[in-house]
Amino acid sequence: MAVRQPYIRVLGLSIDTEGPGRSALVTGSVSSTASAALTEAEEEELIALANSPDIYERLARSIAPSIFGSLDIKKAIACLMFGGSRKRLPDGLCRRGDINMLMLGDPGTAKSQLLKFVERCAPVGIYTSGKGSSAAGLTASVNRDPSTHNFVMEGGAMVLADGGVVCIDEFDKMREDDRVAIHEAMEQQTISIAKAGITTTLNSRCSVLAAANSVYGRWDETKGEENIDFMPTILSRFDMIFIVRDEHDALRDTTLAKHVMRVHLHGNDPISAGSEHGENSDEIPLSTLRRFVAYARERCGPRLSEQAAEKLANQYVLMRSGSIRHEQETGKRSAIPITVRQLEAIVRISEAQAKMRLAPFATEADVEEALRLFHVSTLEAAMSGSLEGAEGFTSQEEHDLILRVEKQLKRRFVIGSQVSEHAILQDFTRQGFSERAVSKVLHYMIRRGEIQYRMQRRILYRIK
Repeated sequence: MAVRQPYIRVLGLSIDTEGPGRSALVTGSVSSTASAALTEAEEEELIALANSPDIYERLARSIAPSIFGSLDIKKAIACLMFGGSRKRLPDGLCRRGDINMLMLGDPGTAKSQLLKFVERCAPVGIYTSGKGSSAAGLTASVNRDPSTHNFVMEGGAMVLADGGVVCIDEFDKMREDDRVAIHEAMEQQTISIAKAGITTTLNSRCSVLAAANSVYGRWDETKGEENIDFMPTILSRFDMIFIVRDEHDALRDTTLAKHVMRVHLHGNDPISAGSEHGENSDEIPLSTLRRFVAYARERCGPRLSEQAAEKLANQYVLMRSGSIRHEQETGKRSAIPITVRQLEAIVRISEAQAKMRLAPFATEADVEEALRLFHVSTLEAAMSGSLEGAEGFTSQEEHDLILRVEKQLKRRFVIGSQVSEHAILQDFTRQGFSERAVSKVLHYMIRRGEIQYRMQRRILYRIK
């Protein structure tokens, strides 16, 4: 029997918690039933696992052990799968606990393999590709029922993954209109629908793990933010952004080659395939890892301890004051802003690490590790100039230059006209503008739909 629809009309539901047909085996992707069906021995095993002194490192090594290196990315993925604590405020508003993460960079760096592993490991995991995903497929759609001819609503990937993880591969291949549709789902964790007389709000309390390549195929260090073809509004919703580069290093390449050969030679023998260190005795099996993630997400809701909250508040004030001091000394706006959105991201990462230990409170050590992960991901990407096009990641001087170039360009390039890109660059270079600034403005205008390429990308045509 095959199920062709994501929804089935039923009159009743019976859950078998005993015997071989129990829900933990049949519907292991549902966290509530998976943890409810645990035996006492299984629960004691998970508690003993959480009490291990090196549980954080073991979880990181257990994330796709056949993939070499990328330990910080694996630690961030472990935090994403466990997630922080969802909070409901006295005024009725909610603060999301799910962590969103984006991996940008070169092809062949195992981004898709990491996404596939998370889909298999998460209590509720859905994998989709950006090229084959539409706004309705990710959020919700309204269709006409063939038997009753009434309109019925069907949830998309982010609704079906409520309580789990949505893995979106080829995120850069999605249409801009489709990416805009998931803004509400990523931050507010709801999807509002008003179609065909149906007005409702669906829950999409899930984490988003996305992977994307550079606009130029491989990451070009000289292009900076031009490698990224994302609007600032979508970038600001990711808690961690990793730039994954395929760097050339003789020692690393040798170790990687040996690891790949070991995996291919001993693929059916997990002990021989092992990790890059040749030792995988402390790696957690996939079935145990899936049960542990489901159990921790349902049973544990940690908060920051008073000492950890004070430490994080002091670090936030120090980073903000350092940014303000830099602005006063240089007279420019800082290219690396520290805002409340980044502060909340660090809180969620800290709570996720406490959840791995099934601890009720996140400690100062959790805050330190969360700050380190945030520095090696988003802040490192911002310092390298890769996120200058994102919201707040542009210095005041460069922002003024971009506005000046855009004003001159619109005056020179009227609506309905077309001109060679080479001629535009030469003309503005003679006026004293840098070619990089002009190329950046053209890139922004093309992304906003004001200009489009014609004749094999040689001619620019202004639409609006």
